Amino acid sequence: MAISRAQALKELLPGLNALFGLEYKKYEDEHKDLYETESSERSFEEEVKLSGFGAAPVKTEGAAIAYDNAQEHWTARYTHETIAMGFSITEEAMEDNLYDSLSGRYTKALARGMAYTKQVKAAAPINNGMPSGSYTTGDGVTLFNASHPLVSGGTNSNTPSVAADLNETSLEQAVIDIAAYTDERGLLIAARPRKLILPPALQFVATRLLETELRVSTADNDINALRTNGSIPEGYSINHYFTDPDAWVLRTDVPNGMKHFERVKMETSMDGDFDTGNVRYKARERYSFGVSDPLSVYGSPGA
Repeated sequence: MAISRAQALKELLPGLNALFGLEYKKYEDEHKDLYETESSERSFEEEVKLSGFGAAPVKTEGAAIAYDNAQEHWTARYTHETIAMGFSITEEAMEDNLYDSLSGRYTKALARGMAYTKQVKAAAPINNGMPSGSYTTGDGVTLFNASHPLVSGGTNSNTPSVAADLNETSLEQAVIDIAAYTDERGLLIAARPRKLILPPALQFVATRLLETELRVSTADNDINALRTNGSIPEGYSINHYFTDPDAWVLRTDVPNGMKHFERVKMETSMDGDFDTGNVRYKARERYSFGVSDPLSVYGSPGA
């Protein structure tokens, strides 16, 4: 005996939601190595980069205190997008008790499609933000650039002066470059790298660079300074959505950098169409990805 549409709607939804959650979590987390996630209550968010104050001057006896003003340098804007997709199961399929096998396959495919879109959008600033790319931050230059302008008139660089493949020399130079980061007034901010993020093709190079006790590819008994110094304390992770197999990125400890705003978290729902008798299941969420401070990352497209 076929289950009625009303019975199917009541009994099928909990199973679909459980299956959806299991499948989605498998594919969803790679952006978390790059982004801080915050909630949003508006259609967009804006974050203003302030300059802070300069170095404090010496006050001579009897002289007035010098006053300084923080300045707004530039604004990062996050415009949320709605991502949604669904599928339907015909009334006839339900009548013939085919909905169990159909819904399981369709739900897995829907979860994979939603997760894929999210990860592609999260990786877009990296993939398109290298020095020759098209993704620019609020300061008007690409995400990874040797000339991020400062209020003081100087610049910060979060990419090698010459594009370099991932190796011992380039990684050590990156640690040195990050230590030279300054704020908008030119004051050192004591930045450090935290984690190396790279495409699958570089995972073996990263293991040799970060996890061996001795230097790689030398006959000397030199220690691996990167490992001994704890230069990259959180090790490395793989992002399967980097499109350049030679590109590599370091996430630094600079706060308020790459942001992921959640306007509406993942929602799933199901209903029946009175005219056709079909059952429809959908998933929907609203979010945005962007960059508030490019100094939160350092990257190279490879040589």
